[in-house]
Amino acid sequence: MKAFLKEVVEKSHTGLGRVFDLFIQALIVISLITFSVETLPDLSVGARHFLGWIEVIVVVVFTIEYILRLYVADHKLKFIFSFYGMIDLLAILPFYAARGVDLRSIRVFRLMRLIRIFKLLRFGRAAQRLKNAFQSIKTELSLFFLMSVFVLYVSSVGIYYFENGAQPEKFASVFHALWWSVATLTTVGYGDIYPITLGGKLFTFVVLMVGIGMVAVPTGLISSALTDAKHIPDVE
Repeated sequence: MKAFLKEVVEKSHTGLGRVFDLFIQALIVISLITFSVETLPDLSVGARHFLGWIEVIVVVVFTIEYILRLYVADHKLKFIFSFYGMIDLLAILPFYAARGVDLRSIRVFRLMRLIRIFKLLRFGRAAQRLKNAFQSIKTELSLFFLMSVFVLYVSSVGIYYFENGAQPEKFASVFHALWWSVATLTTVGYGDIYPITLGGKLFTFVVLMVGIGMVAVPTGLISSALTDAKHIPDVE
């Protein structure tokens, strides 16, 4: 029985495995649709009751899926703490947590239902290649993240010293300047906070150039990793 279930749950290239995968994918899409429909302001009580039952059915199926995957896993602890194992658990955990505690006021728990969309990553070869690509450059991305934090801090300190005297209400501290740094380094530039001094404008120009380079670096890394991942054979 365990071998049969393992064939169905983990082997998507088999007939039953493919049907199982398509069924779970359909439920994920249905769950995301109902999550969106629930936000409509003029839903009737009957409609909300119907959507509630859909949510119960989806969670029950996802729970059975999680138990089956745990049962057929060769290394159960490894599965529990794996990426997909954590996604499967977090996809159902808020529902059961809400049974004992009223979590309606804690929006983050309701938002966690969106984690179910990541369950779709399990069922695509392209998603597997993307995962392989990120794993191959995780060291470089970690270093880039640390450098980004460093540049963000330096730019915040720099603009604070240039603009604090001219705009003490907008650049009251380095922490107040962080929003400007984020908007400038990401080249978004909302325009709600901007420099008015000559030094601040010149400093902003430098930060913008650095920001353009910061966007290009991870793009190049990911593009190269995805190209290399295409040559790695898919493992069923």
